[in-house]
Amino acid sequence: MSYVPPAEPAVWEERRSSVYDAAASFAAENETKWSRDLATEIPRQFDEEPPWNAVLGPVRPRGGPNGLILKGGHIVAEWGNTRQIDQTFSVAKSYLSILAGLAFDRGLIRDVHEPVCRTPGVDWGDDDGFAPPHNDKITWHHLLQQTSEWEGTLWDKPDLIDRNRRVGGQTGTAKKGTHRDLAEPGGYWEYNDVRINRLSLALLRLWKRPLPEVFRELVMDPIGASRDWEWRGYRNSTVTVAGRAVESVAGGSHWGGGVFIHARDQARIGLLMQRSGVWGEKRILSEEWIRRSRVPCDLFPIYGYLWWLNTERRRYPSAPAGSYYASGAGGNQTWVDPEHDLVAVVRWTDPAAMDRFMGLVMAAIG
Repeated sequence: MSYVPPAEPAVWEERRSSVYDAAASFAAENETKWSRDLATEIPRQFDEEPPWNAVLGPVRPRGGPNGLILKGGHIVAEWGNTRQIDQTFSVAKSYLSILAGLAFDRGLIRDVHEPVCRTPGVDWGDDDGFAPPHNDKITWHHLLQQTSEWEGTLWDKPDLIDRNRRVGGQTGTAKKGTHRDLAEPGGYWEYNDVRINRLSLALLRLWKRPLPEVFRELVMDPIGASRDWEWRGYRNSTVTVAGRAVESVAGGSHWGGGVFIHARDQARIGLLMQRSGVWGEKRILSEEWIRRSRVPCDLFPIYGYLWWLNTERRRYPSAPAGSYYASGAGGNQTWVDPEHDLVAVVRWTDPAAMDRFMGLVMAAIG
């Protein structure tokens, strides 16, 4: 049976190899250009004018570059302080995908193509976020692929903030945050954090429990993660669910909040995905959900269910086409490569250096 790292704080077995030294040194030496003072960095990073760039959630200074490479579950390379707890930015989106998968596996989501507003068992109360004539057509599939075209304002942030946002090599001439006529749900791909926060709130209403509580119980504790991580929302994102005041968490750190975690815990999540949802002898997430997560979006084939894909090696030419990623701004990445039994977590390395890093890792594998 494949090696399974013991639960924290037991020692994770290492099989260090000098063949990975070049990749580890390269990642460590190519620090992101972002300031370590995220409180001042975040408001100027997303091309937003006041008041749209207002930070609503907690922010903490970041650490230096760090990360590790796993081969066969063993640590074969490590650099920096991999127990430094930092914000992950949009890596959190991939964790929302896992939560949606857990709901799917338990029948809470019967059909991903069913409109969200028709999902049985959800008490929407006075939440009209999926009301007609437009938002009622939105399905879980649309939200997970970033094709929902959801329209509205959530936590004082209008979806307009991220209209015309260009991510992942997209081209365009319209300025981010300017008007664009919306397509029908499912008809246009656009990276939009307001809509992701809308998905997070919908999942909260579906689970009827705080999402960090669900994630800890069903994922992090079973894979032996530490208790050092947390998942936060905003100062204005508390709602009443099942008679309880609950903070709806952010699907990233665009306006603060999101997941605060260290690289070793992220590596465990990556290893769970790389092993098709199984940890040791226990299945945690269905293979079917992981398969669905890796199906390329018809409108943007390097994106799946909130995981970045490397379809035709279009995202990272130096990595295998079967690779997929939980990616966050500022140089945060979990790289999953099932073909080579490989997981790598990279924190605070310049995004422009990521492809070269992957090339060095592949050269080390030989």
